[in-house]
Amino acid sequence: MIITYDIHEIAPYINWAYFFFAWQVRNEDEKARLRQEAETLLVQWEGRYHAYALFELFEANADGDDIVVRGEKTPQIRRIPCLRQQQGEPPYLCLSDFVSPQHVSLTIPEQSSPTRSLSHLSPLTSKIGIFATSADMGLETDFDADPYQKMMAQLLADRLAEAAAERMHEHVRKDIWGYAMDEHLTIPEMLVEKFQGIRPAVGYPSLPDTSLNFVLDELIDMKQIGIRLTESGAMKPHASVSGLMMALPQAHYFNLGKIGEDQLEDYARRRGLPVEVCRKFLAANLN
Repeated sequence: MIITYDIHEIAPYINWAYFFFAWQVRNEDEKARLRQEAETLLVQWEGRYHAYALFELFEANADGDDIVVRGEKTPQIRRIPCLRQQQGEPPYLCLSDFVSPQHVSLTIPEQSSPTRSLSHLSPLTSKIGIFATSADMGLETDFDADPYQKMMAQLLADRLAEAAAERMHEHVRKDIWGYAMDEHLTIPEMLVEKFQGIRPAVGYPSLPDTSLNFVLDELIDMKQIGIRLTESGAMKPHASVSGLMMALPQAHYFNLGKIGEDQLEDYARRRGLPVEVCRKFLAANLN
């Protein structure tokens, strides 16, 4: 599914804390000035720029540290290789832990209404969402003549892409997937992730390999919302987000940390790539 958002639809979902952090501003008066200026720009940009969301739900099972997915549009089986913590105290987590193992089938009877929570069916789930969001490329290219305005536009574009992901995820939880139909969270509560499930993004601590975007792109075709991938899997426009949606109530974020050569080699095998290529993708996570 593709959704186009007008700016006024997602502006309430902007997490201003990250906007201020990017400016390295701590003074409250300066924060108020920056926000007022930013909100004035957002009003001016209404109708000229948009944000976009793309997502699909897939039947999914865990096979070791892989998530095996099947979808209506892509009936062939695809694998999303994940990585497991190897340091610190157990349990040593992997995102595949939050998906039903391959030998378990959790089919909801057709005559039943959408469930409000999957927790009564199993401690794990047999479905995941895959998503990407982006803001118009013009927000990165239309302000080159003014360095300050260019910086402001790029930072606001980042916030709009994240806000689109927040609004899209709410829609999926409550209306599309339907596992949280009774959710009544305020936007501030959503921004501190009080909702059920998680939305791990590619490039973040539990899913650090940006080249996984190539795998996700095969499944949802990101160019439908104008996203192209660089040789390393980075997204253009820069103001783009991609990742997974998982419904398990007990699912939570974690930091992968450092991994050893044994897992690097196993990961390369599961990705079908040379070890040295994966070494470059995971350089920050290697001992």
